[in-house]
Amino acid sequence: MKNLPVLLLLCVGVCSGYPLDGPSRGEEGSMDLVQHYLENYYNLEKDAKQFIKRKDSSPVVKKIQEMQKFLGLEVTGKLDSDTMRMMGRPRCGVPDVGHFTTFPGTPKWQKNHLTYRIVNYTPDLPRQVVDSAIEKALRVWAEVTPLTFSRMYEGEADIMISFAVREHGDFSPFDGPGMVLAHAYAPGPGINGDAHFDDDERWADDTRVGTNLFLVAAHELGHSLGLFHSANSEALMFPVYKSFTDLATFRLSQDDVNGIQSLYGPSLSSPEAPRVPSPPEPATPAKCDPALSFDAVCTLRGEILFFKDRHFWRQSLRTTEPGFYLISSFWPSLPSSIDAAYEVASRDTVFIFKGRQFWAIRGHEAQAGYPRSIHTLGFPATVEKIDAAISDKEKKKTYFFVEDKYWRFDEKRQSMEPGFPKKIAEHFPGVDSKVDAVFEQFGFYYFFSGSSQLEFDPNAKKVTHILKSNSWFHC
Repeated sequence: MKNLPVLLLLCVGVCSGYPLDGPSRGEEGSMDLVQHYLENYYNLEKDAKQFIKRKDSSPVVKKIQEMQKFLGLEVTGKLDSDTMRMMGRPRCGVPDVGHFTTFPGTPKWQKNHLTYRIVNYTPDLPRQVVDSAIEKALRVWAEVTPLTFSRMYEGEADIMISFAVREHGDFSPFDGPGMVLAHAYAPGPGINGDAHFDDDERWADDTRVGTNLFLVAAHELGHSLGLFHSANSEALMFPVYKSFTDLATFRLSQDDVNGIQSLYGPSLSSPEAPRVPSPPEPATPAKCDPALSFDAVCTLRGEILFFKDRHFWRQSLRTTEPGFYLISSFWPSLPSSIDAAYEVASRDTVFIFKGRQFWAIRGHEAQAGYPRSIHTLGFPATVEKIDAAISDKEKKKTYFFVEDKYWRFDEKRQSMEPGFPKKIAEHFPGVDSKVDAVFEQFGFYYFFSGSSQLEFDPNAKKVTHILKSNSWFHC
């Protein structure tokens, strides 16, 4: 167990397994609580008999004093009412340390863009409420660091978020309602960085009727990013869970900010952030430039979209002059310099690809639930980007082009077909250079490579014309 990352346990004291009130608890029961508390959080040596028989022994008194100092109590070394009351409050189960602190060895993510995936959901809340709570919890940390987060819907993300009960595969079983609330792991590969929430608890989106998911998630995700606990009672990373927090005015304490920025630095928009010269924006492309190439081309409701850097041309076959727009003016959530795009007319949806992610748009609206990982479509992990894509509306097949190979996706079954990838040249003879973009029009496929364009007849399986890429603009 020493080689495993430190496991973080957030416990709900109001329903603690060691209640302090009521006539049924005698002195021995109270001392059990104290012993467990000091063992779990202050590294008291596990010797029950010694503890019970020698309640005033100096090691125990020192541990009580250490606890009182850390939690902001009067340091008496005695188990007074304030100390016992504090032991019964909600808290995390990791050992307590002073100020803002990181895990031993200071593990951190070695990149600033992280992925997360919500593996499953609690029945206590609607899915969109869970999604919103996790997004808000991540945004708390993103606002003060250079960190950015994107969601994955399948596959392995950096931070895997799940709800579970009892034993759930990590050798740290949950224990039913009212005790351990959640746990998370420090940054790293595999299970590291993951956060698990006990689904025997009653999760809520406010602080009055249950345990607030946002507050717990924000705390746990602080651990997933590399933070330990703070002795500052105003900090989110203070070990005691504060159910009375005003969510409307919630913000990180300066102690939390100092802690996370000690790992990742300030936000790039922060006045303290070093000013790095921005790379020059790509020059506005000219539609009749003989060297013009495209990032992606697709149809949209009878029009043709030609994407280049931050812009796209919108060409209607009824007009001679294309419109020219910024991508962000139509779809603010889409990236620039995309890799591929294609339309599935039967679904009135255009799919946009960049790197390992893809988005879905309908008209001017980006669809909820995106971006998703390209690997959810059935690509192997070795595929890191799509060069081009086209959907054949008659055959209801989508072709994905990656370097000199292609995959075929069945739109009816929504699955990648077996037996792929295959060589592009075998199915599309004459298309022997890298494919930058492709779309279908008039029963032909138009393949773009640099400033050239190949008109391909899918029935005759041959190239019928070689054109300039910008021939659609009547140049």
